[in-house]
Amino acid sequence: MEGVSVRKIKKICVFCGANSGKDVAFVNAAFHLGEVLGKRKIDLVYGGGKLGLMGCVSTAVAQHERQVLGIIPSAFTVNNLVGETCGKEIKVATMQERLVMMMELSDAFIALPGGFGTLEELFQMISWAQLSIHNKPIGVLNINGFFNGLLSFVDHAVKQEFITPKARKILISATTADELVDKLQAFRFESDPALSKLKWSPSSSQKEKLDLTLRL
Repeated sequence: MEGVSVRKIKKICVFCGANSGKDVAFVNAAFHLGEVLGKRKIDLVYGGGKLGLMGCVSTAVAQHERQVLGIIPSAFTVNNLVGETCGKEIKVATMQERLVMMMELSDAFIALPGGFGTLEELFQMISWAQLSIHNKPIGVLNINGFFNGLLSFVDHAVKQEFITPKARKILISATTADELVDKLQAFRFESDPALSKLKWSPSSSQKEKLDLTLRL
């Protein structure tokens, strides 16, 4: 990455499935991502527990003696529903509180293959970046073309003018863990001049009135 300014990333939040998926390549890639994070001295934030790909990536990071933080809704801890978190665990009351804490405690975000929950987390972070709630890089690890359809859909939404070309740049993709982390480190956030004026502080009594068209 010669000649490219590199962002300092100390903690990456990984969104992924609580199942292992049909293809063993997903499991192997999750373990490998954990190894890459460990070797690069990057700590992990994730959804807690030890099921599926979540357990694979967290185990691999811990084996490389990096910190692992699981943020988990209390409802999931009843009857040991998701298994024991590999590392420190923070219990929260709601799914939304979990996602907000993940955003605040992480420097970047990676999505591995997963289901509706993984996609919800991914797109929540993308929309929050678009709204300038945060300016942290977001990427998908496109293992064996898992995200091809999703990326094609996003590009289709750009062509149909529901997503701006600038907003499209928020979502990064790569086929290997090393390449993806490199891209996250090189990412430079370009905020929308109008959206960047929105005030998201909890103390704000009302949002600034803007004359703009939101393409969300």
